[in-house]
Amino acid sequence: MPKTKYYFNTDSLKFERVKITFKKRFLRVMGWLSTAAVFGTIVLLLAYSFLDSPKEKQLKRELSAVTLQYELLQQRMDLAYAVLDDLQKRDDQVYRVIFEAEAIPEEVRQAGFGGVNRYRDLDNYDNSELMTNTSRSMDKLYRRLYIQSKSYDEVFELVKKKAELLASIPAIQPVTKSGIARLASGFGYRIHPIYKTHMMHEGIDFTSPIGTEIYSTGNGIVAKVEYNGRGYGNHIIINHGYGYSTLYGHMSKFAVRPGQKIKRGDIIGYVGNTGSSTGPHVHYEVIKNGKKINPINFFFNDLTAEEYEKIREQASQSNQSFD
Repeated sequence: MPKTKYYFNTDSLKFERVKITFKKRFLRVMGWLSTAAVFGTIVLLLAYSFLDSPKEKQLKRELSAVTLQYELLQQRMDLAYAVLDDLQKRDDQVYRVIFEAEAIPEEVRQAGFGGVNRYRDLDNYDNSELMTNTSRSMDKLYRRLYIQSKSYDEVFELVKKKAELLASIPAIQPVTKSGIARLASGFGYRIHPIYKTHMMHEGIDFTSPIGTEIYSTGNGIVAKVEYNGRGYGNHIIINHGYGYSTLYGHMSKFAVRPGQKIKRGDIIGYVGNTGSSTGPHVHYEVIKNGKKINPINFFFNDLTAEEYEKIREQASQSNQSFD
């Protein structure tokens, strides 16, 4: 029960009961509420300034986790960059050297992204710099991987062409598949069997009985099959591509026709004694870009090192040719 308050009235010299009006009661209540509101506001401001709400704590945990993921992603990209650098170094210094191709310029590999700001959508965030740097690094990695992928496509084509080149270059003797063929006269100035003077002998003569099989020394296409009673006699010319062609002279008969595709080791004809020949043999020439070169340098596929040295010694002897 509320206490009753009294006051001493000096006029009446009596204690009289204190009467509180509605207005006073209202003002007191409002004053109390105002004080409580101000105090509560101060408490809330202090709480929001120094204490996190459960929602804020959850958001901060999520932000921390996302930041960690970005940092881990950057570390993984650094590892990817290291691997890519090694691949690029091998590409430029090994693969392209082997296949005689130009290295990709560094400015092409490191090319960036010009033009407008590609990352403006990432501005105005607490971690804008982290997100922008990671996105930029990822874009550069993608671009360098794309360039490297295209480079490997090019190297793959070079491999195929190199394989075709190696299969096409003359690389065996024309009259035997094993051991040393009987070499009668080599490339260079030799005594002509008819004129008995020193003349340039532009091929190698291999002696063998008439009817001995003659083989193509590399993959190619038969460019010429000619019957002739003079000079090279019955002879064949094979176009191997890549600037190479070979000639096989003084044959007795042919086993191929013009335009026919052949592979190294295929039989193209048989040894004879036709044309300007003084005995059964095959006159063999190698032509590179229209110039006749020494065939002795093209017997590396079917001879050992010792056999090759022996045939080189035979070819270097100055003697009389067979044509």
